[in-house]
Amino acid sequence: MTQEQHLIRTANGTASPAGPGSVRRANLSLVLRQLRDHVSRSRADIAESTGLHRATVSNLVTELLHRRLVREVGIEHVGAVGRPRRAVALHGAHVGALGLEINVDYISVYGTDLSGRVLVERRVGFDTMGSGPERSLRRLGLVAQEAITAMKRGGAVPAGVGVAVPALVDVARGVVTLAPNLGWHDLPLAALLSSALGPLRVPVMVDNDANLAALAEYTSGVAAGTPHMVYLTGEVGVGGGIIIDGRLHRGADGFSGEVGHLPVDPAGDRCGCGRHGCWETKVGLAALARKARPELAYEQPGLPVSDPEERATEIARGLADGDPRMLETVAQVGRWLGLGGAIVVNLFNPRVIVLGGYFATLAQWLLPHAQAELDRLVVARPAIRCRFAASDLGFGAASRGAASMVINQLIDDPMTLMDQLPRPAAH
Repeated sequence: MTQEQHLIRTANGTASPAGPGSVRRANLSLVLRQLRDHVSRSRADIAESTGLHRATVSNLVTELLHRRLVREVGIEHVGAVGRPRRAVALHGAHVGALGLEINVDYISVYGTDLSGRVLVERRVGFDTMGSGPERSLRRLGLVAQEAITAMKRGGAVPAGVGVAVPALVDVARGVVTLAPNLGWHDLPLAALLSSALGPLRVPVMVDNDANLAALAEYTSGVAAGTPHMVYLTGEVGVGGGIIIDGRLHRGADGFSGEVGHLPVDPAGDRCGCGRHGCWETKVGLAALARKARPELAYEQPGLPVSDPEERATEIARGLADGDPRMLETVAQVGRWLGLGGAIVVNLFNPRVIVLGGYFATLAQWLLPHAQAELDRLVVARPAIRCRFAASDLGFGAASRGAASMVINQLIDDPMTLMDQLPRPAAH
């Protein structure tokens, strides 16, 4: 067995022998991962880090250069003497990745290229909860088409679309199994959106919004690189993305992270999932708006669609003005946030709990109460040192993570992309 074949086995975690095609695919992936994780690398650095032969790396980099997926970025000098090394970096300005999030009251868009250039980023208000799946999918398809057009104007053709949904998702099939706050059940979202995009023929992937936001936070957020982390969405619903040893934890069936449905008060309000007293009935944005600003409550009939950040900003203004009702309401939410956070810490022992969505917007008022309650209730104190941290990615974390999902898929299986690109000229 060759060195490259051995690397295929260890990278994929399989004991089956690898053929030449699998070897090439995995070796290209190894090179691209090195360039994804570093600003630039020389061929010698890549060979040393991956264990591949230098000649193999040189051939792979040459092919990637011809496909315009990497570019030369200059000369690196190692030591006082010795040969200079020519460094390469990810390029792929012509290869796009589109991330979408469809949530209760908005659709978020984040389009980038393989090198990290942001091509489109926006959020549009939309009453998904009140529109039903058919109308929502039509709107999502239109937003996606507009984003793809904008990306093409920027010189990048999307190689895939990732969609984040506040739901239990069968990722392999792209099916939304259950989205309590949207009223969706067994919806084949990937197939429906792919059909809506028509002749564009763009592959579509779907995942839970908190999972994708957690990936974005781990890659580029306030606690980037923290190997043990939990991300909490601060939306109408509350979901969790769990990072353990630097990897997303999905559980046996892919449905882990539904922390918003932890039962914290059996006598509490009815949740969208049909049960009573779930954590999100205490700390979700709908619960906060109902108590702090009843005129902004989601249950208000005839209320125009309002961006969740606008609702949170309105509440923040009242807090800044010292409104006593709002201050007490937010203090109560903060304590419930700390209580649920303590359960999460007792289960997973993360180093940090990153708060997204409206939690981040109101962090200066929420965090003191939440941290105090967490510190009081964690069983292993003071051995456990976990802190709350406010995300700086805003309400776009999940769509950013959805775009990253596409890029990671391309890097993990580069042949899906390479086969669509011009081949190097024969010598």
